[in-house]
Amino acid sequence: MGAFLLRRLIQAVLVMVAVAFVAFLLFQYVGDPVVFLLGQDATPAQRAALRADLGLDQPFVVQFGHFLANAVQGEFGLSLRLGAKVSRLLGERFPATFELALVAAALALLIGVPMGVYAALKRGNFLSQVFMTFSLLGVSLPTFLIGILLILVFSVWLGWLPSFGRGETVQIGWWSTGLLTVDGWLHIILPAITLAIFQLTLILRLVRAEMLEVLRTDYIKFARARGLTDRAIHFGHALKNTLVPVMTITGLQLGGLIAFAIITETVFQWPGMGLLFIQAVTFADIPVMAAYLCLIALIFVVINLIVDMLYVVVDPRLRVATAGGH
Repeated sequence: MGAFLLRRLIQAVLVMVAVAFVAFLLFQYVGDPVVFLLGQDATPAQRAALRADLGLDQPFVVQFGHFLANAVQGEFGLSLRLGAKVSRLLGERFPATFELALVAAALALLIGVPMGVYAALKRGNFLSQVFMTFSLLGVSLPTFLIGILLILVFSVWLGWLPSFGRGETVQIGWWSTGLLTVDGWLHIILPAITLAIFQLTLILRLVRAEMLEVLRTDYIKFARARGLTDRAIHFGHALKNTLVPVMTITGLQLGGLIAFAIITETVFQWPGMGLLFIQAVTFADIPVMAAYLCLIALIFVVINLIVDMLYVVVDPRLRVATAGGH
């Protein structure tokens, strides 16, 4: 187990170094921060002085070393658009994005898994066919269209839910949360549903496919021969083995929800990192873009590492394999 974890940690570090290198190249080849900071009217002497202050006159390898050292500390300089520290901007926006992704992931799991199980156990049922039709729609429709339709129905026509913003929040230390206020929950419902629908349909189809596969295995037939009840077979044996691949998808999708909440945040004007990144791309704000890239990569790496560890805990075959050094 220790050697397995060490290998995964080394892989994670190598991935982060590679992502940091890509982010560093943004500073080198996408725009000139000196021009952004001083403007077009600066003299050559002013530009040379600022370039020296920023360390841009040093060799490439030295600059990358400084970038890595600062990135490890969470420092990416100042936003060229807002003039504030990038770490502070991301720290202010991260709670909104994380809570949106968390609520969306919870909705996808709590609804998708039961629907997938039902669709597998009741294949010829009318409701099962409805679930599969819904899953096709959820996979096919683009996220922005789902968001616009939800706003049209629930905000414009019915007037039940707000169509933009995060609502009232509560500050707990540096973390701002809208999950402790009624207004915050009202504001998060529509964007969370919009973000969750694709993940929900993906989980539904995956659970159904895996459940059907497991139900055809020999040990399920043996369990039936032993006289176990359908409930024990379906939920004590089949579902447990079905959830192993679902764990991987769910873990990676949580990272995907955080990384790709950009469209949802734009449609609902949700004040998260995705909206900040879109604005940074529009204004070529390289420090924000580089920091966002590194942060998202770190989230994916950490989630992937956690999923690998859960695999070893859940699946006895992997525990034997890792113990044998494979």
